[in-house]
Amino acid sequence: MTAKLTLAMPSKGRLLEAAEARFEQAGLAVIRDGLERGYQGRIAALPDVEVTLLSAAEIAQALKDGSVALGVTGEDLLREAVPDGTVAIEVVLRLGFGHADVVVAVPQCWLDVATMADLDDVAVAYHARHGRRLKVATKYPALTRRWFAEKGVTGYRIVESAGATEGAPAAGTAEAIVDITTTGSTLRANRLKVLDDGVILKSEAVLAARSEHLGHPVVAMIRERIEAVGSRQSA
Repeated sequence: MTAKLTLAMPSKGRLLEAAEARFEQAGLAVIRDGLERGYQGRIAALPDVEVTLLSAAEIAQALKDGSVALGVTGEDLLREAVPDGTVAIEVVLRLGFGHADVVVAVPQCWLDVATMADLDDVAVAYHARHGRRLKVATKYPALTRRWFAEKGVTGYRIVESAGATEGAPAAGTAEAIVDITTTGSTLRANRLKVLDDGVILKSEAVLAARSEHLGHPVVAMIRERIEAVGSRQSA
């Protein structure tokens, strides 16, 4: 008997609503078992698939540890949990919703700071003046470290953010931030600006799968059906 594949779907919020709608449009409606808010389900058209509902962040981790075969999550969360080359996970399909950018932002009053190179200069001067490293608040420490290393910025330390990251500079807990933004309005409301070369990732919701399952016919069917929905919508 062939083992069933486990598909992880978002358990709440706008990502859940958009993902369930897209799957339903593709003839792959998710049926929740038990109570309406149950965290297990199935897809009538795919009897070889079990559905589990997790938070988007948990889905990225579950793909990493292999407890699910494929899942719908934000690309930002996937790239944070699974750096390129560390675990064989592939983006099967970009889904066209859940758009957001992971960005580096600094106070608007830093008039001479427009690029990552400028931020590096500020970090060096900050350390010379205060004897400590410039603090960067974020919920994306792995993405931050990779981007700052790529841009040659070294004089900083990460402060992992548990709350509203954009409020960290005003609260004095960090000098700069790496955060996710859609329209930029929240950053502007907190008197922050995105650096000219500070867009780390243009993220959206993705269907991702572990590489060992990419050749499975169910994965191909899901991709083809969802792609067909996108084609109809753009026609």
